[in-house]
Amino acid sequence: MRMIDLILKKRHQERLSDDEIQFIIEGYTKGTIPDYQMSAFLMTVVMNGMDEQETAALTLAMMHSGEVVDLSAIPGIKVDKHSTGGVGDKTSLVLGPMVAACGAKVAKMSGRGLGHTGGTLDKLESIPGFRIQQEEQSFQKQVQEIGLAIIGQSENLVPADKKMYALRDVTGTVDSVPLIASSIMSKKLATGSDAICLDVKFGSGAFFHTIEDARKLAQAMVKIGVHTGRDTRALLTDMDQPLGCAIGNILEVKEAIATLQGKGPNDLLELCMQAGCIMLMQAKIVENQEAGRRLLESKLRDGSAFRALVQMVEAQGGESVYLMHPEQFPVAKYSFSVVASSNGYIQSMDALELGECAMRLGAGRARKEDPIDFTAGIILHKKIGDPIKEKDVLATIYTNIEHGELEIPTIKKAFHIGEDPINPRPIVHEIIQNEDQGRAK
Repeated sequence: MRMIDLILKKRHQERLSDDEIQFIIEGYTKGTIPDYQMSAFLMTVVMNGMDEQETAALTLAMMHSGEVVDLSAIPGIKVDKHSTGGVGDKTSLVLGPMVAACGAKVAKMSGRGLGHTGGTLDKLESIPGFRIQQEEQSFQKQVQEIGLAIIGQSENLVPADKKMYALRDVTGTVDSVPLIASSIMSKKLATGSDAICLDVKFGSGAFFHTIEDARKLAQAMVKIGVHTGRDTRALLTDMDQPLGCAIGNILEVKEAIATLQGKGPNDLLELCMQAGCIMLMQAKIVENQEAGRRLLESKLRDGSAFRALVQMVEAQGGESVYLMHPEQFPVAKYSFSVVASSNGYIQSMDALELGECAMRLGAGRARKEDPIDFTAGIILHKKIGDPIKEKDVLATIYTNIEHGELEIPTIKKAFHIGEDPINPRPIVHEIIQNEDQGRAK
């Protein structure tokens, strides 16, 4: 085979075989196919797309480009969860313990966050002593014994994706459903879980702004799961405003703790409930969402869900005293209030703007090498639909940057205020399953 022939074949909208796709991924990973040819191929995919079989073949080739985790020694069905990312998304810190407390095995490997706020690993590392790196044997032992582990991905996991994503980022080839779906699913499949629950977000604070685009990605990933024999289901969830009220690492850990103790925001809890029901059905612990919700609610009430978080943190070296007494977490040096200048109702919010403000305050990283200030972030006191009066506090800024108050006008503009009452949209819009099961509202 020659790479130039495969580029031309795809340019002419012909279908590539599994072997041809394997040749491309293997050659690029090993360095026998140069960047300029891979760039041309990626652009043809952006322009002409890929069918289901091609996308599945691409995913599997990427998955097998490096290490593949084998969790078969752990009894039972192992479930994993992935979010496409959003502002204030601390779902894993709540959902993982809730599902594990119900008896499911949650084996999660996460990557680093890049952008407006830290990723799941950064949030966990804001707990003093918490270790995100583990040997595979220790990881499996922890999942088997306490039902939950969240660790960093091995550097040897899906090397093809690392090379391809770096190239896509500088060649204008990021925005392609087959490429995005194969990137996400190759990593999820390589981490070894039997079932995958996907949280695909849309709205002002998400990669996809429309539900139609989010649905296309969700359907593509679910179909990859079907092709590879993994029970894969997806939720389409709202990101027109931040999830919960906390944006920033320690602030989000505190909110996750409060949620597991029955004192969290309704939107975060509802998302975790609906995703948790799916994961429990995937794990064959319950037969339907009603039974799942009852079981999850019971584990919140009796404290089992919170104890599962404590067990995971202790198993990975974290100091659980911070979970028991969140007031002991360090606090940013400066805090500033963002005050409303009119009466009315919150009509909408610019979630991305709020996330980028949090990043500038120190809560996120613009580049991989940037440090994160775990104490920095924003607490929202008002959300869409809430009534407000002039001089009500809309949000509180936390930062160690001396002139953090310069973000106040930008944050104030992110709240759009009108005269008429409005009901916020539901947090979960659709559940995407395989074609035999259909799409549930």
